[in-house]
Amino acid sequence: MALYEHIIIARQDIQPQQVEAITSDLTKIITDNGGTVTKTEQWGLRALAYRIKKYKKGHYVLMNIDAPSSAVAELERNERLHEDLVRFMTIRVEEHEEGDSVVLRSKDREGRPSRFENKDGGRPPRFENKKPADAPAAEAATE
Repeated sequence: MALYEHIIIARQDIQPQQVEAITSDLTKIITDNGGTVTKTEQWGLRALAYRIKKYKKGHYVLMNIDAPSSAVAELERNERLHEDLVRFMTIRVEEHEEGDSVVLRSKDREGRPSRFENKDGGRPPRFENKKPADAPAAEAATE
C-alpha cells in the first residue's frame, strides 16, 4: 500500500464538531476500502490565500493515509459530492512525518517572545543610548 498526505478544507460557517464528524466519515471510507488513517490533525479555522466559493476562511484537516489507490479514489469521489468541503488535496509521499506537522509546530512559536525582546522585556542594548548621526557635529559647534 502507498502512503498519502491528504488535506481537506471545510466551510468556515460549520462548527468544529461537524468537521470532526466529516473527518470520521472520511476515515471510515478509507478503512472500509482496506486502508488505515495513521494520523489526523485538526489545524482549525485558518485564512485562505484567496476566496474560494465566496469563503475567506476554512477549517483545515490533515490526514496521513496508508491505503491502496482505489481507496483514495473512493475517498476523493465522496469528497466531490460533499457540500461542506471547499477543497481537498492528496499527495503521495515516501514516508509520513513523525510527530506534529510544520503547521502545528509554528503555532507553538506564537507564545515565544519576539526576537527583538531581551529577558528584561525591553529592546536589545544595541538600540539603547545611540546618538543621532548629526550629534557629534552639534557637540563640536557648542564647544
